[in-house]
Amino acid sequence: MKTRTNAIKIRLTDKELGALNKRAKKSGYAREAYVRSLIEGNIPRPLPPFDYHAMMKELHAIGTNLNQIAQKAHVLGVIDAVRYDSAVQMFIDVLNKIEGQMLLPEKIIMN
Repeated sequence: MKTRTNAIKIRLTDKELGALNKRAKKSGYAREAYVRSLIEGNIPRPLPPFDYHAMMKELHAIGTNLNQIAQKAHVLGVIDAVRYDSAVQMFIDVLNKIEGQMLLPEKIIMN
């Protein structure tokens, strides 16, 4: 477990503090966590839209159904398993891309 024993004091203008508070609130982070994320080289993303998690739950359910169908098809030999597996993998890749773009922090690119 990390223990944070070092404190820093920083002076901000009202405008700077307002911007920090606004960005931290948009991301769902506390100000301190927001600044630590920036120090680590990450730009926190804003919180996803309200219905994001419901949509992801539905997509995961669809993926589960596709996987169950694929398993049955492999046993019965009814469909082209390679082609179906490829489609399922594409579905998983899209899910991962959506999650990455909506939830994961963006890396800061330093010159």
